[in-house]
Amino acid sequence: MSDIKKDHSIGAGTGAVGGAVAGAAVGSVAGPVGSVVGAVAGGVMGAKAGDAIAEAVNPTEYVSHFEKNYRTAPYYSAGREWSDYQPAYRYGYDTYGQYRGQRFEDVEGTLERNWNEAKANSRLGWAEAKDAVRDGWHHIERAMPGDADRDGR
Repeated sequence: MSDIKKDHSIGAGTGAVGGAVAGAAVGSVAGPVGSVVGAVAGGVMGAKAGDAIAEAVNPTEYVSHFEKNYRTAPYYSAGREWSDYQPAYRYGYDTYGQYRGQRFEDVEGTLERNWNEAKANSRLGWAEAKDAVRDGWHHIERAMPGDADRDGR
């Protein structure tokens, strides 16, 4: 499998998972069957969004960019390692596809509530992680046609 195809598969898979979770949550209002239907529909739509993002921003290059630059970012805290920041950048990548078309500030409360589940082994609390998540989010947003910032919202 070529690196480009693998990167698109990663993007589609990430989008599918995010979409399935969101779809299941929305579908849960209709009960267990609604959760299943919502998860399937969300997964399909999420995969398409994830693949589109992977075309605009190669996931491997995205990670490499931030791994090389996180220590020079204005929000970097001395003594923190890549393993602390990597989940924040991944969260920015994953959630951009989930909330595409919305501004970071409009979904920040939701992102904050879900950070503890997404942070894996990161030692960063939301207050420290937020700017890295936002940086990752905006990195993708700048590469996507018709993003929220360029639409004047």
